[in-house]
Amino acid sequence: MRTEALLQVLLALGIDYRPGGNSPTTGFDCSGLVAHVFREAYGIRLPHSARAQSEAGAPVPQDKLQAGDLVFYNTLKRPFSHVGIYIGDGKFVHAPRSGAQVRVESVRASYWRQRFNGARRIEPGA
Repeated sequence: MRTEALLQVLLALGIDYRPGGNSPTTGFDCSGLVAHVFREAYGIRLPHSARAQSEAGAPVPQDKLQAGDLVFYNTLKRPFSHVGIYIGDGKFVHAPRSGAQVRVESVRASYWRQRFNGARRIEPGA
């Protein structure tokens, strides 16, 4: 379990969505949240793009998800257009859209199940 990533992402709950956002003071978009969490937790610099983040680390089957894995979704009619961080127990944290805040959702919800594109594991220190 990657405790530092979980701590960082949980600290972001309730922060406003902001297009292009990458900080807790100005807000986050989905990939900005992920980049911020991995930078703060491990000093890992990820690109600020869900599509580019989908190429980082190693692929993980959905039934093998672990806390700290990145989960990707097709939300804009293109693969890997949205990303969140899996926190365990069938839940993930993400910055959903304008007018919303960083929040927890279920990967089992119909909306997310239908749009799942894959998951990646980024190992600190690897």
